[in-house]
Amino acid sequence: MGQPGGHRPLVRRGIPSQGLRDLYHLLLTLSWPGFLGVLAGGYILANVGFALLYLIGTNNIANARSGHFGDAFFFSVQTMASIGYGAMYPLSLYANVLVTLEAMLGVAGTAVATGLVFSRISRPTARVMFSRVAVVHVYEGCPTLMFRVANQRFNQIVEAQIRVTLAYNQVSAEGEWMRRLYDLRLVRSTSPIFAVTWTVMHRIERDSPLYRLTLQDLEAGQAELIITLTGIDDTFSQTIHARHSYLADEIHWGQRFADILHLDSHGNRYVDYSHFHTTLPI
Repeated sequence: MGQPGGHRPLVRRGIPSQGLRDLYHLLLTLSWPGFLGVLAGGYILANVGFALLYLIGTNNIANARSGHFGDAFFFSVQTMASIGYGAMYPLSLYANVLVTLEAMLGVAGTAVATGLVFSRISRPTARVMFSRVAVVHVYEGCPTLMFRVANQRFNQIVEAQIRVTLAYNQVSAEGEWMRRLYDLRLVRSTSPIFAVTWTVMHRIERDSPLYRLTLQDLEAGQAELIITLTGIDDTFSQTIHARHSYLADEIHWGQRFADILHLDSHGNRYVDYSHFHTTLPI
């Protein structure tokens, strides 16, 4: 199946691991459970580390049991979070120095965590739905590739632009294998206001990269249609983008999409999204 991200699964070998050198990007791209897990794990590890430091020596924390890890750990939590219940407090110079360092770390950690959460929440995203399959059938006398796109939000995408690229394996005359990319010319590639649905069409004429290619040819060349859509969300006035792809077996030949635009009894137009993915044989 094609990938929503716009490509086949790809294994990378021989590239050095970035590790923690690209930690910011990693934290922004983690799933929410993974991100919250990293925050919780880092918070607990930091408090465990300071608790062990508080246990060095004796009589560092007032009202804490000597050598008791639990008391030291929860004193660290109170210090890092600036709770300050007052039941436990530092006694020695060593403990006060640790409290100073931990308070600084707590303030910095809170700022970093707040910034990361805000960055993840405030990132502009597109709620765009692509039809599960693309179709090819004769339209206005010419074989035409079609697929559907819908804006799932109740707003508008201004100056929407869509681009379709065919990725196809080919062997050159010298016998060199290459993954070639061909841009497909669309009947309409831009829309001033994308609010409801959009049927994207490419006419398979003589200058089309798909001209005279069959389903078997596309499968043999591991063909893939890569779609990118960009525009400006009129709610946030920020650029958004969406990606999708169709593999050869997701292009249905000799079928068309079911109609989804109808008129009710009062003459008002409405869109029936329940048949958005439905195709019918020609």
